[in-house]
Amino acid sequence: MEPTTPAIDMQEVQSSQIHSIGHDAESNTLAIRFRDYKTNGPSSLYHYRDFSAEDFAAFSRADSIGSHFKQHIKPYDKKYPYTKVEAKPAA
Repeated sequence: MEPTTPAIDMQEVQSSQIHSIGHDAESNTLAIRFRDYKTNGPSSLYHYRDFSAEDFAAFSRADSIGSHFKQHIKPYDKKYPYTKVEAKPAA
């Protein structure tokens, strides 16, 4: 049985790749909604597990959210297992 997906408050960020990010401290879940490269609007939503509040603080304060994601999160899918939660938000 799949665990319940937490509803996570999202904040828009300045990034060409990432639309918004959020974190649920109770479940240590990072939420990332990517940008649609065609429309620049919101696209797929992913949740990354085992992402601490300290990890989120460093991510949200990074000079480049996209670069931080590429260097410190994306390559570590064993450390931060992810799930695609939503393909695209409802219009």
